[in-house]
Amino acid sequence: MGILIIIGILILVIIILFVGWRYASQRRSLPCPVWMKWMLDPPFAWMSGRTRKTIEYLDVNPGMQVLDAGCGPGRVSIPVAKIVGQTGNVTAMDIQEGMLAEVRKRAEKEGLSNIRYLQGGIGEGKLGKEQYDRIVMITVLGEIPDHERAMQEIYGALKPGGMLLIEETIRDPHFQRVQTVRDLAGGIGFVEKGWHGSRFNYCILLGKE
Repeated sequence: MGILIIIGILILVIIILFVGWRYASQRRSLPCPVWMKWMLDPPFAWMSGRTRKTIEYLDVNPGMQVLDAGCGPGRVSIPVAKIVGQTGNVTAMDIQEGMLAEVRKRAEKEGLSNIRYLQGGIGEGKLGKEQYDRIVMITVLGEIPDHERAMQEIYGALKPGGMLLIEETIRDPHFQRVQTVRDLAGGIGFVEKGWHGSRFNYCILLGKE
């Protein structure tokens, strides 16, 4: 019985932390801590099935300019940099320098020199106009207090015909419902190009006409 009580208390604490983090993140930016980078993406040489699907949906080709907005430790930045090659470029953007340092380390290990590093938050005006063919946001939107401002900047940074991929999972404290994303994106001017997954774990592809 003692063990069951302890397990129950641990589960309760996890639930409280999850709800508390989600509530607080709606009021100010609370990105995933740098010390959790190994849990987010272990630095293995192979790509996970999840990462392969994300890149497949993103439809990246050699020579493209790609922004990994809220890149974390580089789960998507590194493999995409390999695909776009030396004629293309990946901008790894994150609000935390510690995350960018991890991407740099992994890029050096892989011999990649086509990654640009940009520290800052989405919506801060650090992105240029019509710079990117593809932009990817993996469980990032919910970490940003001003969703509309961030999406407007993302829209402006895309080239005409460019696409934005947003990936969300219920496991993330900042999870955004697909209808919330659709309403926000439609108001900005995005056109939905595709949707994959379920209500609780999905990728949505949005185009700029």
